[in-house]
Amino acid sequence: MRTVRKALSAVRWYARELTGEAEYDRYCESHRRHHPYAPVPTRREYEVLRTRRREEQPEGRCC
Repeated sequence: MRTVRKALSAVRWYARELTGEAEYDRYCESHRRHHPYAPVPTRREYEVLRTRRREEQPEGRCC
């Protein structure tokens, strides 16, 4: 039973990392720590900010 739980936990972790859900959770924790009185952006607002940041500061692309 313990092995099954451990395997399910690993699958859940992998799925959260793959979908970006864990990234948003880390962002929320960091935001709360650095800006305790500011409201935390919603998931949609976070995605807009992340997309805008990626477009303004592209990282190593071949083209």
